[in-house]
Amino acid sequence: MVLTSEKTVYSAFGMRLTSEIALPELTRSVELTEEIDVEVAIGDLSRVWNEERTIYHSFYAVLDDQVLFYIPDTAIFSIQDGRKVIVSPIAGADEKKIRLYLLGTCMGVLLFQRKTFPLHGSAVVIEGKAYAFIGDSGAGKSTLAAAFLSKGYSLLSDDVIAVTLSDEGVPSVVPAYPQQKLWQESIDQLGMESSGYVPLYERDSKKYAIPVVAKFYTEPVPLGGVFELVKTEDDHWEIEPVEKLKRFPMLLYHTYRNHFISLLHLEQWHFATSASIARHVDMFQLRRPTVGFTAHYLASQILQLVSHKEECTNER
Repeated sequence: MVLTSEKTVYSAFGMRLTSEIALPELTRSVELTEEIDVEVAIGDLSRVWNEERTIYHSFYAVLDDQVLFYIPDTAIFSIQDGRKVIVSPIAGADEKKIRLYLLGTCMGVLLFQRKTFPLHGSAVVIEGKAYAFIGDSGAGKSTLAAAFLSKGYSLLSDDVIAVTLSDEGVPSVVPAYPQQKLWQESIDQLGMESSGYVPLYERDSKKYAIPVVAKFYTEPVPLGGVFELVKTEDDHWEIEPVEKLKRFPMLLYHTYRNHFISLLHLEQWHFATSASIARHVDMFQLRRPTVGFTAHYLASQILQLVSHKEECTNER
């Protein structure tokens, strides 16, 4: 485990963090005098875990002010009141894997605790608006986002999309951190060379961390649309609008780590936030064949749709 000997401040998901663990994936914050939102620290959680692990599940527990979860051979994590994360590493754990969960599940729980809506997917910036790609694992979210980056567009987030609401209820996406996660298959499809990248962690040599610092957007952006990617056995693709009432189950299903909604008693907040997103944002389902398509082609079709909708809006 790499500990930081100096006070390092990072920015991610609209939060300023200090960390006792080096987090090279994140953007370092220049201003050291501003208020810190979250502290990441090393600690021993073995006692509290052994006492509380049977409350809900053998791998996680939810208490009044914290969420505990355990990843075998990796670490025990405690996320407390939206302001602190304690990491208790297991001896011999892979440091990269610890950071993977720290920047994934821990950030997702922090966002819940801070009343920021976490979607599971990737988000890019197109013509000044954020467009989110959501879907099941393997649907092609990150691959599609990478295709947009290759066309000169910018990444806002990969894996966890943090959505905030203005006082008027208008949703925006805040930037996460400048990295994508791509499978070897996606790297091959996009014509990239995996030899220049490192695996996400030592025991997973088929999924890679892709730094995208030069293509990362660092400011919040209004959410312009949501595309749900769905694999089909058909031989063609199609994009269909998602009607109002169907938007709620779609947003619930693709909320990041959505089992925490009920455990944290956030059902009312989640529904109200979903209603704001559904009211202000265009939502589509993109059905595409399992084989015989390219992410570049789908990206071009989405660009045509976005451009057409912008033209119609400007004509009103």
